[in-house]
Amino acid sequence: MKYFPIFLDARKINAIVIGGGDVAARKIELLLKSTSKITVMSNDVCPSVMQLIKQHQLSWLTHQYKEGFLSDKNLVIAATNNNQVNQAVCEEATQLKLLINVVDQPNLCSYITPAIIDRSPILIAMSSSGSAPILLRMLREQIEKTLPHGYGRLAEFSLKFRDHVKARIKGLRNRRTFWENTLRGNIGQAILSGNTTQAEQQLIHSLKVKISPPEGEIVFIHTQDGNPDHLTLHAHREMQFADAVFYDNDVNSELIEYIRRDADKYPQKTLSTIMVNYQHAIELAEKGQKVIYLLAGCTFLPQNASLSNSEINKKIIISGA
Repeated sequence: MKYFPIFLDARKINAIVIGGGDVAARKIELLLKSTSKITVMSNDVCPSVMQLIKQHQLSWLTHQYKEGFLSDKNLVIAATNNNQVNQAVCEEATQLKLLINVVDQPNLCSYITPAIIDRSPILIAMSSSGSAPILLRMLREQIEKTLPHGYGRLAEFSLKFRDHVKARIKGLRNRRTFWENTLRGNIGQAILSGNTTQAEQQLIHSLKVKISPPEGEIVFIHTQDGNPDHLTLHAHREMQFADAVFYDNDVNSELIEYIRRDADKYPQKTLSTIMVNYQHAIELAEKGQKVIYLLAGCTFLPQNASLSNSEINKKIIISGA
């Protein structure tokens, strides 16, 4: 990745925007979605910036850029049309180790602002790393059309009942399954429709039903040509619920990105065509974990006595072209 994606805690942002034109106004409007701790530095500002300063009581340094005003800030935006000023701001911010964004000059930036889809508290940030803004806009439009406006209510609902569910339902995989069924089912639809009280009553009732402890299983996924675009929906879903994944050097490393991020990963030095680490996988599954074994190509595995004699659920998935 050319850029490292990260979200900043808005409560700790202390920003300064250098410039007072329409570009500065757009940057200030974006910052105001998270914080009002913003200082504007410009001897003259356009009407839209003046309105934002007055409406949100922002600090205004009524002079052009001068060195020495950044030391108590942690986020800097240079939005002037003067390249020399932008360069000077970049140099001072870099010396002070501050996050710096210079509008339309990515070579002077330590961060860039992504395209944002706001379903607060759900935020989706996207970037083409500056390479294809039109393609990025097309992607954003696609996601905007398919993402219900009320998705933020689902997140707030989940937060409200998170501790209750954690106390009642043991096992990370059981909780994931519970929440997925809840948010995709009638309760989720009730929330999206604005029937929050009904949804809360249904969830409280569902928590009274006895939940069995998680059962371990081993899923062998033959990835054939290894192309991530050829993953079947079945294989993708299994990978998203994995607690642990085994794979050797013949497996396309790009497939690992489709595994649940907090799953334990066990790269194998020995190719699966020579030896499969059944014992470790069995031990993890016996503890209730879902174990994924990614296999390059589609060579069927020889019989293994330990695996055959265990009562662990086993699956074999052929995925890819």
